[in-house]
Amino acid sequence: MSIGSALLGAVLAVASVTNAGVAPVASPGSSLASEHPVSEAPRPGRWGWPLDPRPEVVQRFDPPDRPWLPGHRGVDLAAAAGQSVVAPTDGMVTWSGVIAGRGVVVVSHSGGLRSTFEPVTGAPAIGTPVARGARVGSVAATPGHCAPRTCVHWGVLRGETYLDPLSFVGRARVVLLPL
Repeated sequence: MSIGSALLGAVLAVASVTNAGVAPVASPGSSLASEHPVSEAPRPGRWGWPLDPRPEVVQRFDPPDRPWLPGHRGVDLAAAAGQSVVAPTDGMVTWSGVIAGRGVVVVSHSGGLRSTFEPVTGAPAIGTPVARGARVGSVAATPGHCAPRTCVHWGVLRGETYLDPLSFVGRARVVLLPL
């Protein structure tokens, strides 16, 4: 595990503890957020892509066999430097800063879920409520693991468990297991 990965894990653990129970934000024209309990699980169609237009998936989710083993704990999406990154669903900006030389923003959602994005610059202030589709930053021109391409890494966590972000937008890979 790299130092950057360890630091990101520590930041996400702190965000998880300090922001438990973040209520969803009402979208324009929708009913009040208070009508949707925090424990509500995401419903199909309530999540969208964090980039517009829908991006090419450069690297898929590849969870490690054990938490300390290597894997790809999110997806890499083709992007252009300066392109807007948007909240995939309602939430609140709960952390932003630089880890291992890359800007990171964390948005907490209902149901104990958190989205992470990197490399991102220009995030709203911590505590800012965001509706689905609201800008949470811009893709930074930071060379990264997609070089020579530019991409944004999108992670989704529930507690300390990484989930496949594509499952929230109906694009998860189906794997058939033997009986």
